[in-house]
Amino acid sequence: MANAATEELIENFSLFDDWEERYAYLIDLGRKLDPLPDEDRTPESKIEGCMSQVWLVSAVEPGAPPVVRYHADSDSQIVRGLIAVLMTAYSGETADRIVATDINDIFTRIGLDKHLSPNRRNGFYAMVQRISDVAADALRRAS
Repeated sequence: MANAATEELIENFSLFDDWEERYAYLIDLGRKLDPLPDEDRTPESKIEGCMSQVWLVSAVEPGAPPVVRYHADSDSQIVRGLIAVLMTAYSGETADRIVATDINDIFTRIGLDKHLSPNRRNGFYAMVQRISDVAADALRRAS
C-alpha cells in the first residue's frame, strides 16, 4: 500500500496526457531533489547495476519499528526523477512499511513499467533492492 504522498504523486502523473509531459514532470521532480554532498559519493554508497552514476545513503532512526531516511543522487536527470519517486515512496517510512511496499504496483500505476528502457528499469530495481535491504537489516537489528 502506497503512502499518501505516493498516492498524490501517482495522481499527478495521471494528469498528463502523453509521455513527453510525464517525462518532463519526472525530470522536474528530480530537479527538486537536494544534491548529495560530495563526501557521500563513495564506492560504498554507489548503486551497482545502474548505467548512470547513482549514490544512495541511509540513516536509521531507532524505534519500534525503526524509521529509515534515504538520500540519493544521480548524474542523470531522468534517474534523479526516478530517485524522487523512490524517496516519496520510501524515505521517512518505518522499516516494516518499506519492506511491505509494493514498488511494482506504484511503478505500474505511474506507467513507468511501459516507458523506461530495460537498462533504466534494471537500475531502478537495483535502487529498490538497496532500499529494501537497508530496511530489512534495520528490522533485524531492532528485534
